[in-house]
Amino acid sequence: QVPVVESGGGLVQPGESLRLSCALGNGNTNWIPETWYRQGPGSQRDLVATLTTAGTITYADSAKGRFTISRDTRMNKLHLQMNNLKPEDTGVYVCELRNVLTKVPYWGPGAQVTVSS
Repeated sequence: QVPVVESGGGLVQPGESLRLSCALGNGNTNWIPETWYRQGPGSQRDLVATLTTAGTITYADSAKGRFTISRDTRMNKLHLQMNNLKPEDTGVYVCELRNVLTKVPYWGPGAQVTVSS
């Protein structure tokens, strides 16, 4: 198993903010986190935001203007700042890693985000 941890989730009210973090173990150089997905009630996996190693950023339409993806390159961490959260943002946020050499994907255990009044 790849030692990846997603943190920062929780239960918040509409309009509040959360900051997710996808962190690998110290010294890991085999995997790079690039993408955040959200698994909704039906367990479908939807792209939320991507920050490739080339610097290309892609957001889902629902995330534009509210979410910001960023990377701490030195610590090999991927962050997702989520502002003005809405109930439709509720789900399990999963960090996708890419193997440096093979580009094979790997998914973390996920972080629960619940937006409810």
